[in-house]
Amino acid sequence: MSRFFATGTDSDSETSSEEEQVVRAPAPVYTFSDDEEETKRVVRSMKEKRYEELEGFIHSIRNHRKIKDFSSALASFEELQRAYTRASSVIQKEENGIAPRFFIRALVELEDWVTSAWNDRESRKAMSKGNSKALTSLRQKLRKYTKEFDSEIVKFRENPDLPDDDEERKEPSSDESDEEEKVKEKPKVRRSPEPQRRPAPQEDESSDSMDWGSSSSESSSSSDDETRGAATLRERFLKRATERDDDEEGDRRRARRERRERVGKVSKKDQVDDGGEWETVRKGAATSDKPKMFAKDSDIDAALVVKKLGEVSAARGRKRTDRRAQLELLHELRTVAAQHNLGDALQLKLRAATVAALFDYNPKVSDAMKPEYWSRLVENVDHMVTILLAHEDMTLSESITDETEQLVTAPFQVRGSLLIALERLDDEFTKLLKECDPHSNEYVERLKDEVRVSALIDRVCQVVERDGTPQEICRAYLRKIDHLYYKFDPRAVKKDQPPTEETSIKKMEKFCKYIYANDESDRLRTRAILSHIYHHALHDNWFQARDLLLMSHLQENVQHSDPSTQILYNRTMANLGLCAFRRGNVKEAHGCLAELMMTGKPKELLAQGLLPQRQHERSKEQEKIEKQRQMPFHMHINLELLECVYLVSAMLIEIPYMAAHEFDARRRMISKTFYQNLRASERQALVGPPESMREHAVAAARAMRRGDWRACLNFIVNEKMNAKVWDLMVGADNVRAMLGRLIREESLRTYLFTYAHVYASLSLRSMADMFELPRQRVHSLVSKMIINEELLASLDDPSECAILHRSEPTRMQALALQLADKVGNLVDSNERIFEKQGSFFQRGGAPRGEGRQRDRPREGWGRRQRNRRRDDDRTHED
Repeated sequence: MSRFFATGTDSDSETSSEEEQVVRAPAPVYTFSDDEEETKRVVRSMKEKRYEELEGFIHSIRNHRKIKDFSSALASFEELQRAYTRASSVIQKEENGIAPRFFIRALVELEDWVTSAWNDRESRKAMSKGNSKALTSLRQKLRKYTKEFDSEIVKFRENPDLPDDDEERKEPSSDESDEEEKVKEKPKVRRSPEPQRRPAPQEDESSDSMDWGSSSSESSSSSDDETRGAATLRERFLKRATERDDDEEGDRRRARRERRERVGKVSKKDQVDDGGEWETVRKGAATSDKPKMFAKDSDIDAALVVKKLGEVSAARGRKRTDRRAQLELLHELRTVAAQHNLGDALQLKLRAATVAALFDYNPKVSDAMKPEYWSRLVENVDHMVTILLAHEDMTLSESITDETEQLVTAPFQVRGSLLIALERLDDEFTKLLKECDPHSNEYVERLKDEVRVSALIDRVCQVVERDGTPQEICRAYLRKIDHLYYKFDPRAVKKDQPPTEETSIKKMEKFCKYIYANDESDRLRTRAILSHIYHHALHDNWFQARDLLLMSHLQENVQHSDPSTQILYNRTMANLGLCAFRRGNVKEAHGCLAELMMTGKPKELLAQGLLPQRQHERSKEQEKIEKQRQMPFHMHINLELLECVYLVSAMLIEIPYMAAHEFDARRRMISKTFYQNLRASERQALVGPPESMREHAVAAARAMRRGDWRACLNFIVNEKMNAKVWDLMVGADNVRAMLGRLIREESLRTYLFTYAHVYASLSLRSMADMFELPRQRVHSLVSKMIINEELLASLDDPSECAILHRSEPTRMQALALQLADKVGNLVDSNERIFEKQGSFFQRGGAPRGEGRQRDRPREGWGRRQRNRRRDDDRTHED
């Protein structure tokens, strides 16, 4: 007999064998504690096991968060990732691949904690080295990992107070739990380790000896006191169902039922048992101060509806406010007002409140609205315009206060702003275009809505022209200009157009002139001028665009403008350069594009994308701001076209200048970008056929330096360049013809600069045949070169020849002149150094003043030597 159950008396062999069987039973099955139910074997599904593992790591992360232990939090987060990977098959099968809500909640909490810790710079400085390093690693890994759950995180942040998906899993109903306990108790008795029991010889009571929950019939009927005493002592340590346990179980069930009722998940059976009413709880965060609708017997009038509208509007911006419920309440208010015929003024006020609620529906200002809500926004603003156009005695203005509103009798006065709603609607439309992939069909579908926006802006302009101030009219006109200035109108370039037809150029002139005359802020006027210049340049009105730019003096103070205006200025200068090139004004085109292209960042300056920065030159906040300033794809200017026009213009200017000043050591660079590309090509040992547009321009420049205008023209105008560049321009045939003429003319000038020292005279007819130019044009070019002292020659009209009067020095002579000039510069620099350091060589003798007096005659020695050499050179030339 075991000493634990000993009563101080000897027992018979029957009791002894029974107690030996009890002692040899496995410990996990029989435990002497009040929590014996926890030791019962529970059959769990794979989902419960995996979810319990995830919850364990989440719990540890929350504990580490309380003590700000980032190192341990990082380790627990890595374990959580691996646990979620193991549970991915279960989630895919049970949840259709959607992450459970408690897991998303943990990620959001961890992300908010890491973000707040990262933003607190003072606390970061006070951290230990290991903790700070762990915070950085945790922040990077968390941002990378949460990208897979962006949609789930966004949905969670919209309604963070909804219960997690695992509430039902954690808290089953009372009936189900009772049934599960009963089912799970039976296998426990059968699975007791019978093979390990020591069988009692000559006794058949082994089956009854395992019934710990109830006393056996033999022990109850026995009159042996010792046996009764052992059983009594044994029963003292056994778990029995008592009234106290039943009360505690009932309390736990009632608590679970109350929790389910609070989250709206109470079962019908529990409600019937409790005698409660059935209430359907709508999905979404509940608001504590949700306004109630009207009672059935209430007398509904405009004042009552306005009061309810105030209650609904008072919940705007509050925490846990359901924005969708607000929209539904406003829709119901409009329906009630329409049923009781409370007037269009009240409908206008309700529409304005709906527009404001739709703007509030988007939680992040930087993100775009959902397309369906944007469409509802357009419909509501359109209804507002319709009501205002139908009632001339109705005014909608911000200057009207709540006390001065008049919604019942005419003239109607309503508080609100139609223009602000239009401007925000237009901005949201731009955000929608930026969010779409520009090469997808979705972008095309979104772009079709611009017709609706333009029509709505026209209608708003009618309302503002009737009721608005001049400044408001200027703002409305500027929105119209923003949708008009970059669009090409084929009717505007026709020469035989009727004078009564209103083209886009006439509309732009009308809107811009009004802004020039009535704008009180410089910003609207500046943007109107830039848009006007852009529109003129788009239609090849070069002189009007150039004169407007020069008269405005915008290039002098545009650097003080806001970033959007600076972007518009860059776009205008780029389009003006393209216009000048199409008109054949190469120097003006190069001047307009030089400042934009020499920076190497035309993509960023035109707000058409961001270039990757090295060494973290741009912070995340700055990158986010710059992305918000990007232009929609349909407003982009082709960067390859801009670069090609810039390089071709630089070639037509730079190559003749290089030929004219080949031996001039002080030659300046007209285009640094083009010069660097040309020098890099010349340094290559083997130059293959050109492939890119830039290589075509460099190859054409090298051909022009040789005077081979045909090869130059073939490099610039060919099938590949036509498809990539020239066919993108309006009037592509005229552009190609203009390019051929300019290349022949500049090749002729380069040929004269390069080989004039070889000839004594040149025939104008021969040069005209060589470069396929009219004789009059060749005569004009040679005469202009002689007048500008670029070519020392004279024209002989009877023989139609150019007589050359001066031969250029040979290469040896040019190098000798360069060497003499450099030696003279070196001597002058040495003399200046000696003058500055002369006091160090005067160790004694004369005072400082006398030394200066003695050195004074040598101050102008170098200057006199240079003047003497210059005079000798002039005498030699004469």
